[in-house]
Amino acid sequence: MDTPLNASSTTAGALLAGGRFNVPEFQREYAWETDEIDEFFGDLSGALSEESYFLGLVIVTGAKPVMDVVDGQQRILTLTLLTSAVYQEALKYDRRALADRLQSTFLRSIDFETDEEHPRVTLSSQRDNSALQRILAAPADTLETEAPAESVPSYLFDAYKRLTDKLREDLQPDPFRRLGAWAEFLSEKLYFAVFVHPDPASAYRVFEVINTRGRELTTADLLKSYVLSQATPAQRSARYEEWQDMSAEFREEGQGTLVQFIRHAVTVERGHIAPRDLYDILTGKRRNESSMPPNELMGVLKLRLPLYKQIADPTVSGPATNAQLGVFAMLNSLSVISVRPILIAIADTPDATAGMEQLLRLVMQRIVTGTLGTGNVERRFGVAAQKIAKEGRWEPALTGLENLRPDQTEFENRAAERSLNRSVLGAVRASVLQGTITPKLEGSVYFIRPRNSDWPPEDEDRASYWVSTLGNTFISTEIRRPMGSSSWEGFKKELLPSGVDGERIKELEEQPEWGVEQIVEFGRGLASEARELWYEK
Repeated sequence: MDTPLNASSTTAGALLAGGRFNVPEFQREYAWETDEIDEFFGDLSGALSEESYFLGLVIVTGAKPVMDVVDGQQRILTLTLLTSAVYQEALKYDRRALADRLQSTFLRSIDFETDEEHPRVTLSSQRDNSALQRILAAPADTLETEAPAESVPSYLFDAYKRLTDKLREDLQPDPFRRLGAWAEFLSEKLYFAVFVHPDPASAYRVFEVINTRGRELTTADLLKSYVLSQATPAQRSARYEEWQDMSAEFREEGQGTLVQFIRHAVTVERGHIAPRDLYDILTGKRRNESSMPPNELMGVLKLRLPLYKQIADPTVSGPATNAQLGVFAMLNSLSVISVRPILIAIADTPDATAGMEQLLRLVMQRIVTGTLGTGNVERRFGVAAQKIAKEGRWEPALTGLENLRPDQTEFENRAAERSLNRSVLGAVRASVLQGTITPKLEGSVYFIRPRNSDWPPEDEDRASYWVSTLGNTFISTEIRRPMGSSSWEGFKKELLPSGVDGERIKELEEQPEWGVEQIVEFGRGLASEARELWYEK
Protein backbone atom coordinates (compact mmCIF):
# COMPACT_ATOMS: atom_id res chain seq x y z
CA MET A 1 0.00 0.00 0.00
CA ASP A 2 1.59 3.25 -1.17
CA THR A 3 -0.42 5.62 0.99
CA PRO A 4 -0.30 5.16 4.78
CA LEU A 5 -3.53 4.86 6.73
CA ASN A 6 -4.57 8.17 8.24
CA ALA A 7 -6.56 8.54 11.45
CA SER A 8 -7.30 11.79 13.27
CA SER A 9 -9.70 13.62 15.56
CA THR A 10 -11.53 16.58 14.08
CA THR A 11 -14.59 18.71 14.69
CA ALA A 12 -17.75 18.01 12.75
CA GLY A 13 -17.48 21.50 11.26
CA ALA A 14 -13.94 20.94 10.02
CA LEU A 15 -14.81 17.50 8.66
CA LEU A 16 -17.83 18.65 6.65
CA ALA A 17 -16.29 21.96 5.59
CA GLY A 18 -13.21 20.13 4.33
CA GLY A 19 -14.91 18.34 1.47
CA ARG A 20 -17.97 16.57 0.19
CA PHE A 21 -19.19 13.17 1.28
CA ASN A 22 -21.13 10.54 -0.62
CA VAL A 23 -22.98 7.59 0.90
CA PRO A 24 -22.29 4.71 -1.51
CA GLU A 25 -24.91 2.26 -2.74
CA PHE A 26 -23.59 -0.64 -0.67
CA GLN A 27 -24.46 1.16 2.57
CA ARG A 28 -27.74 0.26 4.23
CA GLU A 29 -30.59 2.74 3.98
CA TYR A 30 -31.11 5.30 6.69
CA ALA A 31 -32.37 3.17 9.57
CA TRP A 32 -32.68 5.38 12.65
CA GLU A 33 -36.15 5.54 14.15
CA THR A 34 -37.72 7.68 16.87
CA ASP A 35 -35.80 6.17 19.79
CA GLU A 36 -32.38 6.59 18.14
CA ILE A 37 -33.20 10.10 16.95
CA ASP A 38 -34.47 11.19 20.37
CA GLU A 39 -31.38 9.76 22.05
CA PHE A 40 -29.10 11.48 19.52
CA PHE A 41 -30.80 14.84 19.98
CA GLY A 42 -30.97 14.47 23.76
CA ASP A 43 -27.27 13.69 24.01
CA LEU A 44 -26.33 16.69 21.89
CA SER A 45 -28.71 19.18 23.51
CA GLY A 46 -27.52 18.08 26.93
CA ALA A 47 -23.89 18.67 25.95
CA LEU A 48 -24.30 22.19 24.48
CA SER A 49 -22.59 23.80 27.48
CA GLU A 50 -19.66 21.36 27.45
CA GLU A 51 -16.32 22.06 25.84
CA SER A 52 -16.43 19.00 23.62
CA TYR A 53 -18.57 16.03 22.73
CA PHE A 54 -17.33 12.89 20.94
CA LEU A 55 -19.69 11.51 18.31
CA GLY A 56 -17.75 8.37 17.40
CA LEU A 57 -15.75 6.91 14.53
CA VAL A 58 -16.23 7.77 10.86
CA ILE A 59 -14.45 5.84 8.12
CA VAL A 60 -14.10 7.44 4.70
CA THR A 61 -12.27 6.42 1.57
CA GLY A 62 -11.20 8.01 -1.69
CA ALA A 63 -9.82 11.46 -2.39
CA LYS A 64 -11.21 14.97 -2.24
CA PRO A 65 -13.33 16.72 -3.38
CA VAL A 66 -15.76 13.79 -2.90
CA MET A 67 -15.08 10.95 -0.48
CA ASP A 68 -17.20 7.86 0.25
CA VAL A 69 -18.53 7.20 3.76
CA VAL A 70 -17.73 3.58 4.60
CA ASP A 71 -18.91 3.74 8.22
CA GLY A 72 -20.79 6.42 10.12
CA GLN A 73 -23.41 7.31 7.53
CA GLN A 74 -26.30 7.13 10.04
CA ARG A 75 -24.64 9.76 12.26
CA ILE A 76 -23.54 11.95 9.35
CA LEU A 77 -26.99 11.92 7.77
CA THR A 78 -28.70 12.62 11.11
CA LEU A 79 -26.23 15.44 11.85
CA THR A 80 -26.92 16.89 8.38
CA LEU A 81 -30.68 16.77 8.95
CA LEU A 82 -30.27 18.41 12.37
CA THR A 83 -28.04 21.13 10.95
CA SER A 84 -30.58 21.82 8.21
CA ALA A 85 -33.27 22.19 10.91
CA VAL A 86 -31.02 24.67 12.81
CA TYR A 87 -30.36 26.51 9.54
CA GLN A 88 -34.09 26.86 8.80
CA GLU A 89 -34.80 28.09 12.33
CA ALA A 90 -31.96 30.63 12.05
CA LEU A 91 -33.58 32.02 8.90
CA LYS A 92 -36.93 32.18 10.67
CA TYR A 93 -35.44 34.24 13.52
CA ASP A 94 -33.47 36.41 11.07
CA ARG A 95 -30.03 35.23 12.14
CA ARG A 96 -28.71 35.47 8.58
CA ALA A 97 -24.99 35.39 9.30
CA LEU A 98 -25.35 32.32 11.49
CA ALA A 99 -27.50 30.61 8.85
CA ASP A 100 -24.95 31.38 6.11
CA ARG A 101 -22.18 29.95 8.29
CA LEU A 102 -24.08 26.70 8.86
CA GLN A 103 -24.95 26.38 5.20
CA SER A 104 -21.40 26.85 3.96
CA THR A 105 -19.94 24.57 6.63
CA PHE A 106 -22.42 21.68 6.69
CA LEU A 107 -24.84 21.89 3.80
CA ARG A 108 -23.40 23.45 0.65
CA SER A 109 -19.92 23.90 -0.80
CA ILE A 110 -18.98 26.46 -3.45
CA ASP A 111 -16.72 25.89 -6.45
CA PHE A 112 -14.68 29.08 -6.39
CA GLU A 113 -13.87 28.85 -10.08
CA THR A 114 -17.46 28.51 -11.28
CA ASP A 115 -19.55 29.72 -8.29
CA GLU A 116 -21.44 26.43 -8.59
CA GLU A 117 -22.90 25.07 -5.34
CA HIS A 118 -22.69 21.38 -4.38
CA PRO A 119 -24.32 19.51 -1.48
CA ARG A 120 -21.89 18.53 1.27
CA VAL A 121 -23.62 15.14 1.73
CA THR A 122 -25.09 13.12 -1.12
CA LEU A 123 -26.52 9.65 -1.73
CA SER A 124 -25.28 7.59 -4.67
CA SER A 125 -28.72 6.81 -6.03
CA GLN A 126 -29.91 9.76 -8.11
CA ARG A 127 -33.50 9.04 -7.10
CA ASP A 128 -32.71 8.90 -3.38
CA ASN A 129 -30.37 11.86 -3.50
CA SER A 130 -32.92 14.14 -5.16
CA ALA A 131 -35.30 13.37 -2.29
CA LEU A 132 -32.61 14.08 0.32
CA GLN A 133 -31.72 17.40 -1.26
CA ARG A 134 -35.41 18.35 -1.39
CA ILE A 135 -35.61 17.69 2.36
CA LEU A 136 -32.56 19.85 3.05
CA ALA A 137 -33.90 22.74 0.97
CA ALA A 138 -37.04 23.48 2.97
CA PRO A 139 -38.42 23.69 6.51
CA ALA A 140 -39.98 20.45 7.72
CA ASP A 141 -43.50 21.83 7.96
CA THR A 142 -43.57 22.80 4.27
CA LEU A 143 -42.64 19.36 3.04
CA GLU A 144 -45.22 16.85 1.87
CA THR A 145 -46.61 14.58 4.58
CA GLU A 146 -45.19 11.50 2.93
CA ALA A 147 -42.43 10.88 0.42
CA PRO A 148 -43.58 9.98 -3.09
CA ALA A 149 -43.56 6.25 -3.80
CA GLU A 150 -40.70 6.63 -6.27
CA SER A 151 -38.56 8.52 -3.78
CA VAL A 152 -36.51 7.64 -0.74
CA PRO A 153 -38.59 5.92 2.01
CA SER A 154 -40.47 8.19 4.35
CA TYR A 155 -38.25 7.61 7.37
CA LEU A 156 -35.82 10.30 6.14
CA PHE A 157 -38.73 12.74 6.10
CA ASP A 158 -39.87 11.46 9.48
CA ALA A 159 -36.39 11.92 10.95
CA TYR A 160 -36.18 15.49 9.68
CA LYS A 161 -39.58 16.39 11.09
CA ARG A 162 -38.76 14.75 14.41
CA LEU A 163 -35.48 16.65 14.72
CA THR A 164 -37.21 19.89 13.79
CA ASP A 165 -39.88 19.36 16.45
CA LYS A 166 -37.28 18.54 19.10
CA LEU A 167 -35.20 21.58 18.13
CA ARG A 168 -38.16 23.98 18.24
CA GLU A 169 -39.04 22.72 21.70
CA ASP A 170 -35.42 23.22 22.78
CA LEU A 171 -35.33 26.78 21.40
CA GLN A 172 -38.48 28.03 23.12
CA PRO A 173 -36.98 29.71 26.22
CA ASP A 174 -34.60 31.98 24.22
CA PRO A 175 -34.42 31.20 20.47
CA PHE A 176 -31.81 33.87 19.63
CA ARG A 177 -29.21 32.79 22.18
CA ARG A 178 -29.97 29.08 21.90
CA LEU A 179 -29.45 29.14 18.12
CA GLY A 180 -26.04 30.67 18.69
CA ALA A 181 -25.19 27.92 21.17
CA TRP A 182 -26.27 25.24 18.70
CA ALA A 183 -24.25 26.75 15.84
CA GLU A 184 -21.11 27.01 17.98
CA PHE A 185 -21.54 23.49 19.35
CA LEU A 186 -22.07 21.86 15.95
CA SER A 187 -19.21 23.75 14.33
CA GLU A 188 -16.54 23.78 17.02
CA LYS A 189 -17.32 21.42 19.92
CA LEU A 190 -18.64 18.28 18.26
CA TYR A 191 -15.86 15.81 17.41
CA PHE A 192 -15.43 12.75 15.22
CA ALA A 193 -12.59 10.29 15.09
CA VAL A 194 -11.92 10.08 11.35
CA PHE A 195 -10.20 7.13 9.72
CA VAL A 196 -9.24 7.69 6.09
CA HIS A 197 -8.81 4.52 4.08
CA PRO A 198 -6.76 5.38 0.99
CA ASP A 199 -7.95 2.63 -1.34
CA PRO A 200 -11.49 3.11 -2.71
CA ALA A 201 -11.37 -0.30 -4.38
CA SER A 202 -11.30 -1.97 -0.96
CA ALA A 203 -14.16 0.05 0.50
CA TYR A 204 -16.56 -2.88 0.25
CA ARG A 205 -14.13 -5.11 2.12
CA VAL A 206 -13.70 -2.49 4.84
CA PHE A 207 -17.48 -2.16 5.13
CA GLU A 208 -17.86 -5.93 5.42
CA VAL A 209 -15.14 -6.31 8.06
CA ILE A 210 -16.36 -3.56 10.37
CA ASN A 211 -19.96 -4.68 10.04
CA THR A 212 -19.43 -8.37 10.78
CA ARG A 213 -17.63 -7.79 14.05
CA GLY A 214 -20.48 -7.41 16.49
CA ARG A 215 -22.30 -4.54 14.81
CA GLU A 216 -26.02 -4.79 14.06
CA LEU A 217 -25.95 -5.05 10.28
CA THR A 218 -28.54 -7.34 8.77
CA THR A 219 -27.86 -10.17 6.34
CA ALA A 220 -29.81 -8.16 3.76
CA ASP A 221 -27.41 -5.23 4.16
CA LEU A 222 -24.38 -7.48 3.76
CA LEU A 223 -25.87 -9.20 0.73
CA LYS A 224 -26.59 -5.85 -0.89
CA SER A 225 -22.98 -4.85 -0.27
CA TYR A 226 -21.79 -8.09 -1.86
CA VAL A 227 -24.02 -7.67 -4.93
CA LEU A 228 -22.86 -4.09 -5.49
CA SER A 229 -19.20 -4.77 -4.73
CA GLN A 230 -18.69 -6.76 -7.91
CA ALA A 231 -20.46 -4.36 -10.25
CA THR A 232 -18.39 -1.98 -12.35
CA PRO A 233 -18.81 1.73 -11.61
CA ALA A 234 -20.85 2.06 -14.81
CA GLN A 235 -23.15 -0.79 -13.75
CA ARG A 236 -23.44 0.08 -10.07
CA SER A 237 -26.27 2.59 -10.21
CA ALA A 238 -28.46 0.28 -12.30
CA ARG A 239 -27.62 -2.66 -10.03
CA TYR A 240 -28.50 -0.59 -6.97
CA GLU A 241 -31.89 0.33 -8.42
CA GLU A 242 -32.44 -3.32 -9.32
CA TRP A 243 -31.76 -4.36 -5.71
CA GLN A 244 -33.93 -1.58 -4.32
CA ASP A 245 -36.85 -2.57 -6.54
CA MET A 246 -36.58 -6.17 -5.35
CA SER A 247 -36.26 -5.10 -1.72
CA ALA A 248 -39.35 -2.90 -2.08
CA GLU A 249 -41.38 -6.04 -2.83
CA PHE A 250 -40.82 -7.05 0.81
CA ARG A 251 -41.16 -3.62 2.42
CA GLU A 252 -44.30 -4.53 4.35
CA GLU A 253 -42.98 -7.92 5.51
CA GLY A 254 -39.51 -6.61 6.42
CA GLN A 255 -35.92 -7.41 5.54
CA GLY A 256 -36.09 -10.79 7.25
CA THR A 257 -38.59 -11.96 4.64
CA LEU A 258 -36.35 -10.65 1.85
CA VAL A 259 -33.46 -12.72 3.20
CA GLN A 260 -35.76 -15.71 3.55
CA PHE A 261 -36.71 -15.37 -0.13
CA ILE A 262 -33.04 -15.19 -1.13
CA ARG A 263 -32.24 -18.28 0.92
CA HIS A 264 -35.13 -20.26 -0.55
CA ALA A 265 -34.31 -19.21 -4.12
CA VAL A 266 -30.66 -20.17 -3.66
CA THR A 267 -31.66 -23.45 -1.98
CA VAL A 268 -33.23 -24.53 -5.29
CA GLU A 269 -29.79 -24.13 -6.90
CA ARG A 270 -27.53 -25.30 -4.06
CA GLY A 271 -29.58 -27.53 -1.77
CA HIS A 272 -30.35 -26.89 1.90
CA ILE A 273 -28.83 -23.72 3.37
CA ALA A 274 -29.11 -22.89 7.05
CA PRO A 275 -29.97 -19.19 7.68
CA ARG A 276 -26.65 -18.54 9.40
CA ASP A 277 -24.71 -19.89 6.40
CA LEU A 278 -26.39 -17.93 3.58
CA TYR A 279 -23.94 -15.03 3.37
CA ASP A 280 -20.85 -17.22 3.68
CA ILE A 281 -22.10 -19.61 0.98
CA LEU A 282 -22.98 -16.86 -1.48
CA THR A 283 -19.65 -15.11 -1.02
CA GLY A 284 -17.58 -18.30 -1.08
CA LYS A 285 -16.32 -17.98 2.49
CA ARG A 286 -17.49 -21.43 3.46
CA ARG A 287 -15.04 -24.24 2.86
CA ASN A 288 -15.79 -26.47 -0.13
CA GLU A 289 -18.48 -24.08 -1.35
CA SER A 290 -18.03 -21.94 -4.45
CA SER A 291 -19.50 -18.45 -4.40
CA MET A 292 -22.52 -17.41 -6.43
CA PRO A 293 -21.48 -14.39 -8.49
CA PRO A 294 -23.80 -11.40 -8.10
CA ASN A 295 -24.88 -11.52 -11.74
CA GLU A 296 -25.96 -15.13 -11.30
CA LEU A 297 -27.60 -14.41 -7.94
CA MET A 298 -29.63 -11.48 -9.26
CA GLY A 299 -30.69 -13.56 -12.26
CA VAL A 300 -31.95 -16.32 -9.95
CA LEU A 301 -33.81 -13.84 -7.74
CA LYS A 302 -35.49 -12.05 -10.65
CA LEU A 303 -36.58 -15.40 -12.07
CA ARG A 304 -38.05 -16.69 -8.80
CA LEU A 305 -39.59 -13.52 -7.36
CA PRO A 306 -43.03 -13.51 -9.10
CA LEU A 307 -43.87 -17.08 -8.04
CA TYR A 308 -42.44 -16.61 -4.55
CA LYS A 309 -44.65 -13.57 -3.97
CA GLN A 310 -47.66 -15.76 -4.82
CA ILE A 311 -46.46 -18.55 -2.56
CA ALA A 312 -46.27 -16.06 0.31
CA ASP A 313 -49.52 -14.31 -0.65
CA PRO A 314 -51.84 -16.22 -3.03
CA THR A 315 -53.92 -13.08 -3.61
CA VAL A 316 -51.25 -11.35 -5.73
CA SER A 317 -50.89 -11.81 -9.47
CA GLY A 318 -48.28 -14.10 -10.94
CA PRO A 319 -47.62 -17.28 -12.92
CA ALA A 320 -49.35 -19.84 -10.65
CA THR A 321 -52.64 -21.54 -11.60
CA ASN A 322 -55.74 -21.37 -9.42
CA ALA A 323 -55.18 -24.96 -8.28
CA GLN A 324 -51.61 -24.11 -7.25
CA LEU A 325 -52.81 -21.01 -5.40
CA GLY A 326 -55.05 -23.32 -3.39
CA VAL A 327 -52.00 -25.33 -2.34
CA PHE A 328 -50.17 -22.13 -1.35
CA ALA A 329 -53.13 -20.90 0.70
CA MET A 330 -53.39 -24.18 2.55
CA LEU A 331 -49.67 -24.23 3.37
CA ASN A 332 -49.86 -20.65 4.62
CA SER A 333 -52.80 -21.52 6.86
CA LEU A 334 -50.61 -24.25 8.32
CA SER A 335 -47.72 -21.77 8.74
CA VAL A 336 -45.36 -23.99 6.74
CA ILE A 337 -42.49 -22.12 5.10
CA SER A 338 -39.79 -24.79 4.80
CA VAL A 339 -41.30 -26.34 1.64
CA ARG A 340 -41.20 -23.16 -0.41
CA PRO A 341 -37.98 -24.14 -2.24
CA ILE A 342 -39.67 -27.39 -3.33
CA LEU A 343 -42.69 -25.47 -4.59
CA ILE A 344 -40.40 -23.20 -6.61
CA ALA A 345 -38.63 -26.19 -8.14
CA ILE A 346 -41.83 -28.14 -8.87
CA ALA A 347 -43.34 -25.13 -10.68
CA ASP A 348 -40.88 -25.66 -13.56
CA THR A 349 -41.76 -29.35 -14.07
CA PRO A 350 -44.51 -31.14 -16.03
CA ASP A 351 -47.74 -31.78 -14.10
CA ALA A 352 -46.58 -29.33 -11.45
CA THR A 353 -49.94 -29.08 -9.69
CA ALA A 354 -50.00 -32.82 -8.95
CA GLY A 355 -46.52 -32.55 -7.45
CA MET A 356 -47.51 -29.63 -5.26
CA GLU A 357 -50.61 -31.47 -4.05
CA GLN A 358 -48.55 -34.54 -3.20
CA LEU A 359 -46.19 -32.34 -1.21
CA LEU A 360 -49.15 -30.74 0.60
CA ARG A 361 -50.44 -34.19 1.58
CA LEU A 362 -47.08 -35.07 3.11
CA VAL A 363 -46.96 -31.78 5.02
CA MET A 364 -50.45 -32.20 6.47
CA GLN A 365 -49.78 -35.81 7.44
CA ARG A 366 -46.65 -34.83 9.36
CA ILE A 367 -48.25 -31.81 11.02
CA VAL A 368 -51.16 -33.87 12.33
CA THR A 369 -48.80 -36.51 13.67
CA GLY A 370 -46.49 -33.86 15.14
CA THR A 371 -43.36 -34.75 13.16
CA LEU A 372 -42.84 -31.90 10.67
CA GLY A 373 -40.72 -29.39 12.54
CA THR A 374 -37.25 -30.94 12.68
CA GLY A 375 -34.00 -29.69 11.18
CA ASN A 376 -33.41 -32.97 9.44
CA VAL A 377 -36.76 -32.75 7.63
CA GLU A 378 -36.02 -29.21 6.41
CA ARG A 379 -32.61 -30.37 5.21
CA ARG A 380 -34.21 -33.17 3.23
CA PHE A 381 -36.69 -30.71 1.74
CA GLY A 382 -33.79 -28.53 0.56
CA VAL A 383 -32.01 -31.48 -1.02
CA ALA A 384 -35.25 -32.51 -2.74
CA ALA A 385 -35.72 -29.01 -4.16
CA GLN A 386 -32.24 -29.07 -5.70
CA LYS A 387 -32.82 -32.56 -7.12
CA ILE A 388 -36.10 -31.50 -8.74
CA ALA A 389 -34.46 -28.42 -10.28
CA LYS A 390 -31.60 -30.47 -11.72
CA GLU A 391 -33.71 -33.30 -13.10
CA GLY A 392 -36.72 -31.30 -14.26
CA ARG A 393 -39.07 -33.89 -12.67
CA TRP A 394 -40.62 -33.96 -9.24
CA GLU A 395 -41.54 -37.65 -9.02
CA PRO A 396 -38.11 -39.13 -8.06
CA ALA A 397 -37.45 -36.50 -5.40
CA LEU A 398 -40.85 -36.81 -3.74
CA THR A 399 -40.59 -40.60 -3.91
CA GLY A 400 -37.38 -40.18 -1.94
CA LEU A 401 -39.38 -38.47 0.80
CA GLU A 402 -41.89 -41.32 1.11
CA ASN A 403 -40.24 -42.69 4.22
CA LEU A 404 -41.25 -39.43 5.93
CA ARG A 405 -44.91 -40.25 5.42
CA PRO A 406 -46.69 -41.41 8.63
CA ASP A 407 -48.80 -44.54 8.66
CA GLN A 408 -52.49 -43.98 7.85
CA THR A 409 -53.64 -45.46 11.15
CA GLU A 410 -51.30 -43.21 13.10
CA PHE A 411 -52.62 -40.20 11.16
CA GLU A 412 -56.25 -41.07 11.89
CA ASN A 413 -55.63 -41.68 15.59
CA ARG A 414 -53.66 -38.47 16.01
CA ALA A 415 -56.21 -36.42 14.04
CA ALA A 416 -58.95 -37.64 16.38
CA GLU A 417 -57.09 -37.33 19.66
CA ARG A 418 -54.36 -34.74 19.34
CA SER A 419 -54.75 -31.23 20.70
CA LEU A 420 -53.82 -28.93 17.81
CA ASN A 421 -53.77 -25.20 17.20
CA ARG A 422 -56.87 -23.59 15.79
CA SER A 423 -55.49 -22.96 12.29
CA VAL A 424 -54.55 -26.62 11.78
CA LEU A 425 -57.89 -27.81 13.16
CA GLY A 426 -59.71 -25.39 10.86
CA ALA A 427 -57.73 -26.54 7.82
CA VAL A 428 -58.46 -30.23 8.51
CA ARG A 429 -62.15 -29.61 9.19
CA ALA A 430 -62.54 -27.39 6.10
CA SER A 431 -60.93 -30.06 3.93
CA VAL A 432 -63.37 -32.68 5.23
CA LEU A 433 -66.41 -30.43 4.86
CA GLN A 434 -65.53 -29.53 1.27
CA GLY A 435 -64.06 -32.89 0.26
CA THR A 436 -60.80 -31.44 -1.05
CA ILE A 437 -57.25 -30.94 0.20
CA THR A 438 -57.35 -27.34 -1.06
CA PRO A 439 -60.59 -26.00 0.45
CA LYS A 440 -61.62 -22.38 0.49
CA LEU A 441 -60.52 -21.22 3.92
CA GLU A 442 -63.51 -19.11 4.82
CA GLY A 443 -65.18 -18.36 8.14
CA SER A 444 -63.90 -18.47 11.72
CA VAL A 445 -63.02 -21.60 13.67
CA TYR A 446 -64.65 -21.91 17.10
CA PHE A 447 -64.63 -24.57 19.79
CA ILE A 448 -68.18 -25.81 20.24
CA ARG A 449 -67.78 -25.73 23.99
CA PRO A 450 -64.83 -23.59 25.08
CA ARG A 451 -62.75 -24.13 28.20
CA ASN A 452 -64.70 -21.53 30.18
CA SER A 453 -67.98 -23.38 29.67
CA ASP A 454 -69.71 -25.06 32.60
CA TRP A 455 -68.67 -28.64 31.93
CA PRO A 456 -70.46 -31.56 33.59
CA PRO A 457 -68.59 -32.70 36.72
CA GLU A 458 -67.63 -36.02 35.10
CA ASP A 459 -65.96 -34.15 32.19
CA GLU A 460 -64.12 -31.37 34.01
CA ASP A 461 -60.75 -33.13 34.30
CA ARG A 462 -60.65 -34.31 30.69
CA ALA A 463 -62.25 -31.24 29.09
CA SER A 464 -59.11 -29.07 29.27
CA TYR A 465 -57.43 -31.46 26.82
CA TRP A 466 -60.31 -32.43 24.53
CA VAL A 467 -61.53 -28.86 24.00
CA SER A 468 -58.87 -28.18 21.33
CA THR A 469 -59.31 -31.38 19.34
CA LEU A 470 -60.95 -31.87 15.95
CA GLY A 471 -64.28 -33.16 17.29
CA ASN A 472 -64.96 -29.90 19.18
CA THR A 473 -64.48 -27.57 16.20
CA PHE A 474 -67.06 -25.63 14.21
CA ILE A 475 -66.60 -23.20 11.32
CA SER A 476 -68.92 -20.20 11.38
CA THR A 477 -69.52 -17.12 9.28
CA GLU A 478 -69.56 -15.07 12.49
CA ILE A 479 -66.47 -12.89 12.93
CA ARG A 480 -66.87 -12.80 16.72
CA ARG A 481 -68.34 -15.41 19.00
CA PRO A 482 -71.88 -14.36 19.96
CA MET A 483 -72.68 -13.63 23.58
CA GLY A 484 -74.22 -16.58 25.43
CA SER A 485 -72.87 -19.23 23.04
CA SER A 486 -70.42 -20.91 25.43
CA SER A 487 -72.96 -23.36 26.82
CA TRP A 488 -74.35 -26.20 24.70
CA GLU A 489 -77.82 -24.69 24.53
CA GLY A 490 -76.36 -21.26 23.84
CA PHE A 491 -74.17 -22.66 21.05
CA LYS A 492 -77.16 -24.28 19.34
CA LYS A 493 -79.15 -21.07 19.55
CA GLU A 494 -76.50 -18.40 18.81
CA LEU A 495 -73.71 -20.01 16.78
CA LEU A 496 -74.94 -23.20 15.12
CA PRO A 497 -77.21 -21.43 12.56
CA SER A 498 -74.19 -19.49 11.25
CA GLY A 499 -72.25 -22.55 10.04
CA VAL A 500 -70.47 -22.25 6.70
CA ASP A 501 -71.69 -24.23 3.70
CA GLY A 502 -71.24 -27.94 4.36
CA GLU A 503 -71.00 -27.68 8.14
CA ARG A 504 -72.55 -30.59 10.07
CA ILE A 505 -75.39 -28.48 11.42
CA LYS A 506 -78.05 -31.19 11.33
CA GLU A 507 -75.84 -33.76 13.06
CA LEU A 508 -75.04 -31.30 15.82
CA GLU A 509 -78.66 -30.23 16.25
CA GLU A 510 -79.60 -33.84 16.98
CA GLN A 511 -77.23 -34.05 19.95
CA PRO A 512 -79.10 -33.64 23.28
CA GLU A 513 -75.88 -32.69 25.08
CA TRP A 514 -72.25 -31.97 24.34
CA GLY A 515 -69.48 -33.39 26.49
CA VAL A 516 -66.18 -35.21 26.10
CA GLU A 517 -67.88 -38.39 24.87
CA GLN A 518 -69.53 -36.50 22.03
CA ILE A 519 -66.30 -34.72 21.16
CA VAL A 520 -64.45 -38.05 20.98
CA GLU A 521 -67.16 -39.63 18.84
CA PHE A 522 -67.36 -36.74 16.39
CA GLY A 523 -63.57 -36.46 16.30
CA ARG A 524 -63.15 -40.09 15.31
CA GLY A 525 -65.67 -39.70 12.51
CA LEU A 526 -63.99 -36.59 11.15
CA ALA A 527 -60.53 -38.17 11.49
CA SER A 528 -61.65 -41.20 9.47
CA GLU A 529 -62.90 -38.92 6.69
CA ALA A 530 -59.68 -36.91 6.86
CA ARG A 531 -57.58 -40.06 6.46
CA GLU A 532 -59.51 -41.08 3.34
CA LEU A 533 -59.05 -37.59 1.91
CA TRP A 534 -55.42 -36.96 2.79
CA TYR A 535 -54.08 -40.38 1.76
CA GLU A 536 -54.34 -41.06 -1.95
CA LYS A 537 -56.16 -44.25 -2.84
